[in-house]
Amino acid sequence: MNLKSLLCGIVIGAVSIGTVEAFEYLPERASASISLKVPGNKAKHYPLILHPSANDRSFYQLEATEKLPLVAFQKLKEHDGRLQIEVGITALEDIYFNYSQQLSTGFRHDDCQFYMPGFWYRRNLRSPKEAPSFHTSDSWLVREDRLSTPLTGIYSEKEKRSMTITRLDSFTDDALTTHREGEVILSGKTSLGFTGFENRNGTAMLSFGFPYREAPKSYIRKLTLAPEVEAYQLLKKGETVLLTWELTDSKAEDFSEFIRTTWEYCYDTYAPKPVNTPYSIDDMKQTLSQFFVTSFVDNQPLAYNSGIHLRIDEDKRNGQAEVGFIGRVLLNAFNAWEYGWQNGREDLKVNSTKVFDSYLKNGFTEAGFFKESINFDKKTEDPVRSIRRQSEGIYAMFHFLAYEKEHGRRHPGWEQRIKEMLDMFLQLQNTDGSFPRKFHDDLSIVDQSGGSTPSATLPLVMAYKYFKDKRYLVSAKRTAEYLENELISKADYFSSTLDANCEDKEASLYAATATYYLALITKGEEHKHYADLTKKAAYFALSWYYLWDVPFAPGQMLGDIGLKTRGWGNVSVENNHIDVFVFEFASVLRWLSKEYNEPRFTNFAAVISTSMRQLLPHDGHMCGIAGVGYYPEVVQHTNWDYGKNGKGYYNDIFAPGWTVASLWELLTPGRAEDFLVK
Repeated sequence: MNLKSLLCGIVIGAVSIGTVEAFEYLPERASASISLKVPGNKAKHYPLILHPSANDRSFYQLEATEKLPLVAFQKLKEHDGRLQIEVGITALEDIYFNYSQQLSTGFRHDDCQFYMPGFWYRRNLRSPKEAPSFHTSDSWLVREDRLSTPLTGIYSEKEKRSMTITRLDSFTDDALTTHREGEVILSGKTSLGFTGFENRNGTAMLSFGFPYREAPKSYIRKLTLAPEVEAYQLLKKGETVLLTWELTDSKAEDFSEFIRTTWEYCYDTYAPKPVNTPYSIDDMKQTLSQFFVTSFVDNQPLAYNSGIHLRIDEDKRNGQAEVGFIGRVLLNAFNAWEYGWQNGREDLKVNSTKVFDSYLKNGFTEAGFFKESINFDKKTEDPVRSIRRQSEGIYAMFHFLAYEKEHGRRHPGWEQRIKEMLDMFLQLQNTDGSFPRKFHDDLSIVDQSGGSTPSATLPLVMAYKYFKDKRYLVSAKRTAEYLENELISKADYFSSTLDANCEDKEASLYAATATYYLALITKGEEHKHYADLTKKAAYFALSWYYLWDVPFAPGQMLGDIGLKTRGWGNVSVENNHIDVFVFEFASVLRWLSKEYNEPRFTNFAAVISTSMRQLLPHDGHMCGIAGVGYYPEVVQHTNWDYGKNGKGYYNDIFAPGWTVASLWELLTPGRAEDFLVK
């Protein structure tokens, strides 16, 4: 597509691309403004008029109706069939400024779905009104570091077309402010602008600018919308700031294809490279194994690794044991068991034996489910069961049983318990193939949502392989029918996690992993069908992972220790932080790369694997964590927190139980293929 066509497509909207022969950029389809603030006074807003140059029709002067203490221009150029928009602002005297621009897509707002990677999918209607969504407004502007790529995309379902705006500048700086809302003056230079979409008289607009702005609300902590914020940066007399955005215009048959092509474009544009970290896989596991030792508790009816609701500044254990989700007690026990045998670590083998034996004896409810979450300090037990925690516990035990069987050891007591749980799973499964998110021991339903369904697929496929019982494979295939019909085909991935009810990364990641398992166990057209589903879901999971390095301000610890955010995944609309949740996803990506000859997948798996090693706590490099090997969880990379510390730090409470388990699986690739294929 040439620049002429792209420009015509941008400004004409309904006119087919390439039908207008004149090289024109129609100013009435674009608007720009600048706000100037004198400290201690309300800012003044000045609309800017785009005056084309007589000699260069890609160059525009940006002028207000009154004289301003600045000179501004906009220059357009074609780059690989896309339109780059460069804006320059030169100060004629010291100014505090905020620049913004809007471009009309020509799409009816009501016909559109919207996309801001790692934060906004479709209309965020799965999210509650206390989080950013259409429940509150149909127009949103957000600071760029909320997003896994600083991009906004608008997809017209009616026209099967999309437009995106992406920031291309170097992101090297950030600055602090003394306030979080209203007009705020930055303490120094930032690289962060804003991006978003707006409804202007029924037409969908791409909106962007610099420095950052958030409207109609800012999102400062879980389920807490705050008043809007607009940042102002000092530009001293004679200084110039140059800003670059890139505009794309393309076709896509549906929202899933739009997500795929946009992720590929973003990946190619930012070209993230593996992070140069000094830790090999052996180094990582040796240090992480300290968690298995120092967190171990064996003075209760259950032995476990204390890994949830810990303080980041205390190297202490507590009385809380959780089978799956944020505790991952059984998976940690298996990882320690396997590592103990591989490295002659008798201490790990002894501890893991205590975990397995205590859970077999005391870890089941009267109905035969896992006791999912117990607080021995308060002598309480969660009375509600979840398909996710139960599934993750069974998954871990299958790995243990298969490992033991391979080495000539059998555990019939465990095998019987697992069969009993899986048979109850078959009773829980709905006619559409889904599993309820939460339920009671008597199988009565607490939460009917099917968002956690793919977590059940993994143990069901493993059960088929281990027990040679086709009932489990039939059930697993029925889960895939639900995933295909309700999540993947609708591009609607939601509510897989247990502490939020919204669009989240884990729903697409688990969906991709579930269909990957089925692809591994099937052949021919059936295999291809599951592989195609895996690929489609994987692009949504990938869209949550950062392709760029967010800047931090001096004094924000994560920046001071040099954290690179590329390869880290945002969590959900509700929980706007990055973490190391990956588990088997890197293995899925490597498998997809071979299956479809797509090197981006393998290359990005390498980015994930290296980047997630950066915050390994060890002597002399504790990364703000008290315990060696206690890998951090809530990594706050933007203006959001759980109530403590904010950007550049962690929440004061964390759950290394799952972070250690996730990293261990990342660093032990191919487990599913070893279990299901050989």
